[in-house]
Amino acid sequence: MKVGAIEAGGTKFVCAIGNEQNEIIERVSFPTTTPEETLAQVFAFFDQHLDGLKAIGIGSFGPIEVRQDSPQYGQILSTPKLAWKNFDFLAAVKARYDLPMAWTTDVNAAAVGEASVGAAKGLDNMLYVTVGTGVGVGALVNGKLLEGLGHPEMGHVIVHPHPADNYAGFCPYHGNCLEGMAAGPSIDGRLGVSGKDVAPDDAVWTYVANYLGQALVDYTLILRPERIVIGGGNMKVPGMLDKIKDQFDQLMADYVDYPDLADYIVLPGLGDNAGITGALTLANQVK
Repeated sequence: MKVGAIEAGGTKFVCAIGNEQNEIIERVSFPTTTPEETLAQVFAFFDQHLDGLKAIGIGSFGPIEVRQDSPQYGQILSTPKLAWKNFDFLAAVKARYDLPMAWTTDVNAAAVGEASVGAAKGLDNMLYVTVGTGVGVGALVNGKLLEGLGHPEMGHVIVHPHPADNYAGFCPYHGNCLEGMAAGPSIDGRLGVSGKDVAPDDAVWTYVANYLGQALVDYTLILRPERIVIGGGNMKVPGMLDKIKDQFDQLMADYVDYPDLADYIVLPGLGDNAGITGALTLANQVK
């Protein structure tokens, strides 16, 4: 028995076929271009695997409509990728394949993946945070994805500027929100170079760690997760995880209890496969 998965990122798409144990059997990836061009490659992949295919799970860049009673359910909503704005993604895939489908955000899918077979395996209350081109957060609360009027946008919580940081933030909506102050483009905005070209001991990483520490304190106080998994490009900077833990510990100031930081704030167990594994998991749940 096979299930399919789509991890629809703003930069690239990953498609996979997996089994009932959420293991990847085959995967492909390709750049995200227009909906027509990109879905043509999606369909070319799945058309080869229709025999025995029982369901497809989709984790998409957003914002997306996740409320099943909404007339826009399955659509990508407001997005800087203008070709995809208001695109009815789920309907386009359903029109091609008459199969059960799961639909959520890419970070929600990554949270499910890490909770199913990754760094938060077996936990019902956890967060997955990714810090790259943007900041996204997916949450499991009592074993279910956190959704209400829509999916969480915790990457846009407002943070207090670090006393030594004069940067105003690149987010066009909020300026000094977490994404505006800590995501990849904020490094270029401050220094004029990509983060991969900045030394690990540069002061900018202290600022980024401070903002992430502030956010993780907020998330902890509001949701009380059992573990926070944090990944993305900025987390590949040597020493970044320890910097964030230090900031979190100082800012929390012993106000509430939390597990030992070695077990509480951790890197992904699935690496770059968190999102696609989560999409496979969701497909297995919906089939």
